Amino acid sequence: MSVGVGIVAKVSDITPFDPPIKVVGGMPLPGDIGHGILGKISLAIYWYLVLTLLIVVSSLPAILLLLLLQPVPQNFFLIPLAMIPIGPAISAGLYAVRARYRHEDRGPWRSFVRGYRMNFVAVIKLWIPFLVVLGIIAFTLTFGGFIGLNTPYRIGLSILAALLAAWAGHAIAIATFFNFRSVDVARLATYYLFRKFSATFGVLALLVIMGAAGWYISGAIPGVISGLVIWFLFRNERPVLIDVYQRFTDSESQDAFANTESAAVSVAEETHSISPGKVLR
Repeated sequence: MSVGVGIVAKVSDITPFDPPIKVVGGMPLPGDIGHGILGKISLAIYWYLVLTLLIVVSSLPAILLLLLLQPVPQNFFLIPLAMIPIGPAISAGLYAVRARYRHEDRGPWRSFVRGYRMNFVAVIKLWIPFLVVLGIIAFTLTFGGFIGLNTPYRIGLSILAALLAAWAGHAIAIATFFNFRSVDVARLATYYLFRKFSATFGVLALLVIMGAAGWYISGAIPGVISGLVIWFLFRNERPVLIDVYQRFTDSESQDAFANTESAAVSVAEETHSISPGKVLR
């Protein structure tokens, strides 16, 4: 007989982007990591420090090249090339945060590397075209004065660049967690640009905060807070990901996830409860 164990949600209500079903009333085993306020805070700090380090290390080639390249016309088309490593790093960071959010039994290092390896090709197919278009817009805005580019065109290009950045955020998130064709990911990212405008606004807000922090405080700030930024990005993209899961994935995939979740609940019921002992004295 085990001590009061219960389930607080139905398996059918859970998506891969929700916290796992909680088994309540059970007693955590002695030595379980992350139980109690201090344990949870310590584990969260450890996770996001390691995640920040992984993001910075995987983006190091981009960081070094961007520091070395001067903002002159002949270098402007090298800047997008320098930023190529950043896209897969964002994707791997999102994958690791989802693993943390779902309480999956992997450390940040293993989750990050797994996400990087699984999604590198899918993300690069979307990230490189985005960088090329963004580089052309940035070049035009920077040196447009020499060809008489007037203010309305500058405003229009700036709005286009902002929407493209939000589109890239949606596209990377979708490509990280779903196995769609690249063209379908691009179409879905465009659709959610306006369908989930709060998520689009959230991506733009993150970009503004990072840009302002880097400009007014220190250029190192975006790297220092990158782990937290990726966490906020995952939380921001979660409504998009849930909608994609519910509307654009087949029932077979959803049934497979539900079966996996049911099995996880059964294991949790067994491992997070202790059979009552007897009083010896």
